[in-house]
Amino acid sequence: MFNTRGWIALGLLSTFALPAMAQSFRVQCPTSTVTHPLPANNNSDPAYVGPTYTGANGYGTTPAHVNGAIKCQQISGGDGYATMGDGTQTYLFSFGPLSGLGDIAKGLPGTEFPSVFNAPFPVSTSHYLVPGDPATSIGAATVPLTASQFSQLNGVYNGAVGLDYEVTNSVNVLNISETGTTVTVVGYTPLDLNLQVGRQVVIAGGTDLPAGYQGTFAVTAINVANPFFPSNYAFNYTAPASGLAAVNESSDVTASFPRALDGHVDPRQIMDVGVMNGNIPAPLMAINEDDEFFLTLTNVGMIMRPDLFEQHTVHFHGYPNASAFYDGVPDASVAINIGASFTYYYLSPDAGTYFWHCHITPPEHLQMGMVGQLYVRPRQDRVPAGGGLYAARQQQDLDLRTACVSANDILCSNPLPATANAVNRAATGRYAYNDGDGSTFYNVDYPIQIHGFDPNFHFVGMTFNPEGFADMKDKFFLLNGRSYPDTVSAGPLQTQTADGVNHFSQPLSAIINITAGQRALLRISDLDTSEYQTLASLGIPMQVIGYNAKLLRDQAGNNLYYTTNSITLAGGESLDVILDTCTVRATPADPSSACTTPMATGTYYLYTPNLDHLSNDAENFGGLMTEVHVN
Repeated sequence: MFNTRGWIALGLLSTFALPAMAQSFRVQCPTSTVTHPLPANNNSDPAYVGPTYTGANGYGTTPAHVNGAIKCQQISGGDGYATMGDGTQTYLFSFGPLSGLGDIAKGLPGTEFPSVFNAPFPVSTSHYLVPGDPATSIGAATVPLTASQFSQLNGVYNGAVGLDYEVTNSVNVLNISETGTTVTVVGYTPLDLNLQVGRQVVIAGGTDLPAGYQGTFAVTAINVANPFFPSNYAFNYTAPASGLAAVNESSDVTASFPRALDGHVDPRQIMDVGVMNGNIPAPLMAINEDDEFFLTLTNVGMIMRPDLFEQHTVHFHGYPNASAFYDGVPDASVAINIGASFTYYYLSPDAGTYFWHCHITPPEHLQMGMVGQLYVRPRQDRVPAGGGLYAARQQQDLDLRTACVSANDILCSNPLPATANAVNRAATGRYAYNDGDGSTFYNVDYPIQIHGFDPNFHFVGMTFNPEGFADMKDKFFLLNGRSYPDTVSAGPLQTQTADGVNHFSQPLSAIINITAGQRALLRISDLDTSEYQTLASLGIPMQVIGYNAKLLRDQAGNNLYYTTNSITLAGGESLDVILDTCTVRATPADPSSACTTPMATGTYYLYTPNLDHLSNDAENFGGLMTEVHVN
């Protein structure tokens, strides 16, 4: 059952990019931060009751209210294949999942709480992740998956692939002495570079070591000045008693640091799962306003193009980053080399639908498939049921980081509603934006990612030939990485790649299911590089409520939503669209109120009226079309 592909791949990367067997894969997901100080509270989303910080002096040391939580995700940058509706296999430069494997295979975001992300996979000689997982482990060889196979996805590992305990580190002690109750320990060798304040250290020794020194303690300082060696040989801890005699050059005294989860990873697991495991679209991400999001990108290299020393980045398109360092544009940020990892940090500010992509040679990497969707859920979702939405929206203007008051900010796009209202937070459902009036309420949401590509450009990209940027023209058109009729296939689609195993290359279904009388939010983004795209809805009007992650509202607080049967987007644009399957509600001003006259059940269609985009460069299979099932 063991395979050699991971080591072969790692060897190839080492040959072309790095010294033999060298890599610097790491992953990061803290359990607490200054803004989210209590680890026990960071594995769920607390109710929103007021601003995180108040006052005029920026961030304080203690938040007034802890809002949001910590979320983490890990992705790979590499290559892979996908299968189109007409059976064509297409080569991709692509991102793939290295966390949330089970969730992503089920069409969900791969964004996880620390308690899930930081749980290592229980590796043993008979239990380990293999190439193609989770498709390999559940025996996915047919489309769609059987009910039994789909149910097995519920038990698939969602933590960080490769995360493992750092090995136990032990050093012999040259000198141990005490000032007050502060103990200084000087080792014979430099400290582990990963040693941190707060880590546990075990001090042990023979009869020459006073008992007061011995035991397990927390490190209180590192890189401590001492008369023997440079400061990186020494650390402090606090002893329970004072007046202990110094011990020098003992052969028995040791300082041991128990194994810990500190970002260390097993590269074998990362290479086995990450190589040739590209997704189109890239892994889905979803966070809440006020979340701190830690996203680790690991560059595993492109096995089909070992001649390319391609770096990769993550750029959140249109996203209001506080620092250019995490923006992914290599001119102002960093690019990740083959065999390396980098963790991006985001403090989620504004709700809406965004997309993300690699910003290395963007026309090439976007065209080749390195694009995905991100959406940010609003604070209004976390208002306790029955709470007034208008009052909750007023509270948000007390948070100086995200306040939106038209009188003070000409760029404010989400002010308070023009008139106060008595609409309360619904017991179920969510909201697309912090609307303050309940107008963006929905019951279910679906990411719809439009993408197109030029099959000739992809073929040339695999065959070591110059790529024809000037002649680039999309001919294959996709919804969530699929063309019709695959768009109406439930569950993930798999493709057998050059490693001989199946991978879930297109995990995100494009079917839209709505219970009659309910509202569905379509988070539509266009990820094309060369074409405009139009989508039309037959039988269910489309209410457009947001554009490019901004609520459609004027500065006086009047909603500017509009109803249409078609929308047109260029590459890099997004829309938030509501499909309402109710024609009459008990309270017309409250979309969450009971539906008294639902639409007829049945199958409706979401499709493009551009006839040449209804096929994949041929007469039959492919194109932008999917089904809306009203049940």
